[in-house]
Amino acid sequence: MKNKNKKQVLSKIDSILIILLILQISCQPPSRESQTAESDSFIFLEQDITQVQQGYKDGTYSIKEVVQAYLDRIEAIDKSGPMLNSMIQVNPDAIQIAEELDKELEVGNSRGPMHGIPVVLKDNIDTHDKMATTAGSRALMNSYPLKDSYIAKQLRDAGAIIIGKANLSEWANFRGELSSSGWSGVGGQTKNPYILDRNPCGSSSGSAAAVSANLTMIAIGTETNGSIVCPSTANGIVGIKPTVGLASRSGIIPISFTQDTPGPMARTVRDAAICLGAIVGIDSADEKTLASQRKFYRDYTQFLKEDGLKGKRIGLYKAPFGRNYKVDTLMYKAVDFLKSEGAEIIEIEKISSEKVGSYSFEIMLFEYKDGLNKYFQSLGPDAPIKSVEELIAFNQSDSIELKHYNQRYLEMAQEKGDLTSLEYQEALAKMLQGSREDGIDRVMNEHDLDAIIAPTGSPAWKTDWINGDSYHLGSSSPAARAGYPNITVPMGYIDELPVGISFFGKVWSEPLLLEIAYAYERGTKHRKSPKFLLSD
Repeated sequence: MKNKNKKQVLSKIDSILIILLILQISCQPPSRESQTAESDSFIFLEQDITQVQQGYKDGTYSIKEVVQAYLDRIEAIDKSGPMLNSMIQVNPDAIQIAEELDKELEVGNSRGPMHGIPVVLKDNIDTHDKMATTAGSRALMNSYPLKDSYIAKQLRDAGAIIIGKANLSEWANFRGELSSSGWSGVGGQTKNPYILDRNPCGSSSGSAAAVSANLTMIAIGTETNGSIVCPSTANGIVGIKPTVGLASRSGIIPISFTQDTPGPMARTVRDAAICLGAIVGIDSADEKTLASQRKFYRDYTQFLKEDGLKGKRIGLYKAPFGRNYKVDTLMYKAVDFLKSEGAEIIEIEKISSEKVGSYSFEIMLFEYKDGLNKYFQSLGPDAPIKSVEELIAFNQSDSIELKHYNQRYLEMAQEKGDLTSLEYQEALAKMLQGSREDGIDRVMNEHDLDAIIAPTGSPAWKTDWINGDSYHLGSSSPAARAGYPNITVPMGYIDELPVGISFFGKVWSEPLLLEIAYAYERGTKHRKSPKFLLSD
């Protein structure tokens, strides 16, 4: 073959190979790395409150520019791109509010560390603005509360900007059996930003996913049992479930008057502590807050100490162990670190009796009916739903609400009497006694403990609308049932999925828990930004 002909043949072969290679690449599913471009280029990626406040002070950027950047990111990541689906709605007035707060800074008026900080609220927290408060339910899609919740007002007064409402497990995951955390009739299914087909846990699913994905700097979640700490661990962030009564519940769609509490969710302990100081306070509309008199602080950052583990006696709660050896391994590494920083670890096998859980469930059913009916009344004569009975009927007639799971808990609550019932009163007394005096208080007093630790949960499971959630382990119940504080902090990763460690203790012990949690976080620094990976 002549050289000219040989070159022509080789050229044709090269062209064919290139075409085949292009076809092969185009037929491949998107690579994991292809999901990260938008995330990695975000100018405020993983920035904290202190950094943003310094930027305002230096004039590097304005509040309007920061808020616009987060709104653009919500549009790029939540509504397109990976379609995280963590947000139900954004605040149409966010930019206008940002401009007003910029004007305050221009004349030297800063309201404090939350001034100009973007915040997302779980969509069971009332706001009196152009955003509805839905609890994720189609029954409340057009429900506009008559006033701000207490904590929404507190945040606004502190200069924070509520940029939107986060998706959640509908009715805070107390509607029915075999539910999927992060799914609501209004918002659909929230995804886990680490691996998109994994579950974000709940019920503060969107709040946690939005913080983790850098769609906001801070979010507010709510917890009755696990609904702040579980999504925080599944999404690799910090979550604080305060003592019940430290932050008001007025204007928050309720489950349990005894156990409900709002709390901050953030990427760092410091940011969560800053936010906590902005939402605490006495609210005459929530009698539980009266007990927090002289027990709350406007500045919780004063308790953040790098040597906060030195000399601490910490109980290791063993009940969650033995269910996932990978989680156990991470937990023992955390224990080794705590010891290396001067903490003494005492193993604890049991905190309270199993009967406490059944008492808690009974209390929730009674208080759910009472609380929801009162909430519907607070919406005024134009309320779209006026009772639990009407809500049950609405769900039965709707084409979407009961598509994936039932409303058994609503039906059980409707069957209960009022709060004067002897059954309710006895369950309440026994649960509080069992979870407090005979539970956390007893264990901590016997061993002279400063705090108790445990793995917060296991790695996120695959979202499953047929079988519902697949929990493997958790440690939220002792603190939740007692109404005591609990803080979760990232502890490490298992196959790209985050796992957290919980620090919980006695009533009003937030300062001590923050000291310990901050020292752990500063010494380990496990938090890393999610990459929106596809499943293998």
